[in-house]
Amino acid sequence: MTSPAALLMSLGHQAGALCTLQAAAAPRPPHSPPQPSHTQTFSPAWHSLREETEVSEPGGAPELEEEQTVPGKSPKDGDESGELSPPSPGEPRPETLAQPGLARRETLREMALRSKLSRLVEATSQLVEVEQTLLLPLLQQHPLPLHPKDSIEFRNICSHMALQREGQQLEKDLHEAHQCLKTIIEKLICSLSVFPSDSCIPVRFALRQILQNLLAM
Repeated sequence: MTSPAALLMSLGHQAGALCTLQAAAAPRPPHSPPQPSHTQTFSPAWHSLREETEVSEPGGAPELEEEQTVPGKSPKDGDESGELSPPSPGEPRPETLAQPGLARRETLREMALRSKLSRLVEATSQLVEVEQTLLLPLLQQHPLPLHPKDSIEFRNICSHMALQREGQQLEKDLHEAHQCLKTIIEKLICSLSVFPSDSCIPVRFALRQILQNLLAM
């Protein structure tokens, strides 16, 4: 297979992989709305208590009566210890309040994967552009042996990765896609190193720049 034909076939598979990656990298709506925090639950009562205390006369009995009429507080809540009463059935319990922290750690992990996926999308898009605008015209003048097998594998990995929502399999597919794209770029640079003309220098420079950004992931 001649170089232009092989490159066009590789471009077709890479473009298909790029569309799959772009769809997988599209933002998804959150799973559930954020839960109110412990401070948000009790802040209206404490705010009302502060206002009632400011307008009351210091040292008088009416001040105690005003504290007892604060919404959300019972007469037994105003003891000197300052401790809050146990939460009511409608209020979040301590074990429930600890769960948002776990959800945030999971969200950060997902954000890291999404960031790596976005950078993989960017590298693939740059590679397709360089092959179309720089490499294809060059190969029409100086054919080189190229094979689209790596591009086919890259597209298959991306298609499999698009079916994964989370977990170790998604991370594994993302790593394999990263390595496969790295192999494609390295083989192109190696093939261009035997070019007899200086016309391939811009292509090699562009490919090395993409590879450098990819290795920084």
